[in-house]
Amino acid sequence: MTATALKQATETSFTGLEHLASLHKALADGLRLQILRLLRSESFGVLELCRILDIRQSALSHHLKILATSGLVSTRREGNSIFYRRSFLTDGDPYRDIKEAVFLQVDALDLNPAQVKKIKQVQMERSQLSLNFFNKNAAKFREKQGLIVEHDDYHSTLHTVLDGLGLDKEMQVLEVGPGEGQLLTQLARKFEAVTGLDNSKDMLDRSQQALIDAGISNVTLIHGDTTVARKQKLSGDLIIFDMVLHHISSPAKTFKDCAALLNPGGALLIVELSPHDQDWVRETCGDLWLGFEESELEHWAEKAGLQTGQSLFLGLRNGFQIQIRVFHKADSL
Repeated sequence: MTATALKQATETSFTGLEHLASLHKALADGLRLQILRLLRSESFGVLELCRILDIRQSALSHHLKILATSGLVSTRREGNSIFYRRSFLTDGDPYRDIKEAVFLQVDALDLNPAQVKKIKQVQMERSQLSLNFFNKNAAKFREKQGLIVEHDDYHSTLHTVLDGLGLDKEMQVLEVGPGEGQLLTQLARKFEAVTGLDNSKDMLDRSQQALIDAGISNVTLIHGDTTVARKQKLSGDLIIFDMVLHHISSPAKTFKDCAALLNPGGALLIVELSPHDQDWVRETCGDLWLGFEESELEHWAEKAGLQTGQSLFLGLRNGFQIQIRVFHKADSL
């Protein structure tokens, strides 16, 4: 080995040791381990984490910076807010085994009851923001939604994906957040038994009126969400979220709910926005999240025990992009 090659090898080795030391330093702190536990499946903003951990923002930011530098957490911008989540583990990460082992150990620990209560409060506040918007703007929903996307922009592609699933007419179908019932009425013509779930009573009433106007009687409407559906022991062969997930306070939990609600061999179909930076949709359209990365949806699906299926992406004239994603539940053995 030449002197130059030896020097490069030594420098590379030293750099690797520095990174390894940095990783272990990041893990050698009880508060930072608490943060990793909190981010097990959720994304939280800095102020939300300050509330949950009862810590000053300046102190928390110091710990988050260390975790981010070590590749243990990642950030995403939601308008003027920065949200943190655990970094997704990849095969190319030389320290994946260490991180995976630590995550498993951390996840085995119970959260502090006071923290659990605060997390629920944060999620309730997020949900209430979305619910308040729909209760206030039910009559203008289609107009406001149309600022981002019209149903006709992706209608034909969505139905092509639906037909490609090969579901029989007698299969049970659930649509979460049917809005004014556009898709719900179409599903009722394809399947014998359809259920619509919506947290907003006003929006549910509008779906009901759409069904009456169309002369459809094979749809059951339930005031609630996937948590309510689980409590009522509902099940389905197909669950659909049509431009709804960005209104939901905890997408990761929703994936787990859907995995529990799906019958073996069932499918979860999501029509959703790709990430964008149009913060005006929060106030104008009631969005909680500015779209989702492909990897985020796939990560939540994997954690819920679902398998990633077909993916389609449609660019819109106004700069937004829609993703149509299918996730499958395995057949029972």
